[in-house]
Amino acid sequence: MLYLFLISLAVLALLSIIFEEVTHLNKAKTTLFFGCISWVVLFMSAGDPAHEKIVEAELNENLLEIATLWLFLMSTMTFVAYLNAKGMIQILVQKLFPQKVSVRVLMLQVALFALVLSAICDNVTATLVSLGLLTTFKLDSQIRRRMAVLIIFAVNSGGVALITGDVTTLMIFLGGHVQMSELLLLFIPAAVSVMLLAVLFSMKAEGHVSTTPIKREYQRVDVVIAAIFFSTIIATMALNVLFSVPPVLTFLTGLSVMFLVGHNSRSNKEELQILEYIRQVEYDTLLFFLGILLLVGMLKEIGTLDLLTQVYAQFDPNISNFVTGIGSALLDNVPLTAALLKAEPILNTPEWLGLTYSVGVGGSLLVIGSAAGIIAMSKVKELTFVSYLKYVPALLLCYSLGYGLTLLLAYHFYG
Repeated sequence: MLYLFLISLAVLALLSIIFEEVTHLNKAKTTLFFGCISWVVLFMSAGDPAHEKIVEAELNENLLEIATLWLFLMSTMTFVAYLNAKGMIQILVQKLFPQKVSVRVLMLQVALFALVLSAICDNVTATLVSLGLLTTFKLDSQIRRRMAVLIIFAVNSGGVALITGDVTTLMIFLGGHVQMSELLLLFIPAAVSVMLLAVLFSMKAEGHVSTTPIKREYQRVDVVIAAIFFSTIIATMALNVLFSVPPVLTFLTGLSVMFLVGHNSRSNKEELQILEYIRQVEYDTLLFFLGILLLVGMLKEIGTLDLLTQVYAQFDPNISNFVTGIGSALLDNVPLTAALLKAEPILNTPEWLGLTYSVGVGGSLLVIGSAAGIIAMSKVKELTFVSYLKYVPALLLCYSLGYGLTLLLAYHFYG
């Protein structure tokens, strides 16, 4: 009965996200409520001090993972929020993209931009920067929503090809199951599937759009902070590969440098305005992540993820990997991947590459299935759980094509 009650709390949290437009209850607050209540129930049902200690240890482990993600999100969001407030992202877009472009061409350009960016930096940063592009173009609500969906899929797809792009790819790599050169193969099916989605989305898109003119002038310190941001991204990749420095530590270091530089160049009043802007824009996103991860941690604690691992072993690995990717749209792909790695399935190289692609990209099938989707839902008001569902057929088609190409190439080169 206890497990059914806890699972029902997770279902209620999911329903609160789905029907947010009907209930008018903020999804960040509802998921946080159900996430906290689920752990309170776990403590109350422990029964004796020994079991309470076990639950406490699991909660502390879960909170450590959440704190790491929160700090990483906070540091990346602070950079992006600052640069967006100063118009630097819009200025960059004006340098990279033409001032007037057809919607069809813009879709292809944005897809390619998000795909490449997510391969060289983390999904959170790639999503925030790519969504920043949308604010520079005068798009109607339907096109903006379609662009946001395209960015989610492109970011998740690009992240699978390098260990710097996706946590699950890094986990499988550190487990010794795939090599760096083998992972690079995944960029081909990722690029093909993303371009297919861009073409499908652009078929009914007509007309031209222009960038919003930027009249304000930027100062030298804004350029310096932009350089610090991109240097931090490069340093994050290099230090993680060479010395296994956690990405959150590198980004917090970059953030501290940004604060030191900004403090010497800004008035206290202006610093407070920037911090207030960050708080207003990002706080709901952080609360949403907190609630979701508390719920996933609870499901892991009661053994639901272990049950999924047992089901995985019952079928052919190629089929299980495909279905696991779809499952990662409902459950966070990080604990799902961790559970599979802990089970130590016996897979060959093509099967490991298939798993890497599926858990990395499959979360795109639902808006709540990936960090990119959650961030996009909090940033693009036209994007909701229900409105995202209309794009699922196209997303499933492109995911299936990418997975099929992954197996085809993997078995050809490594089978």
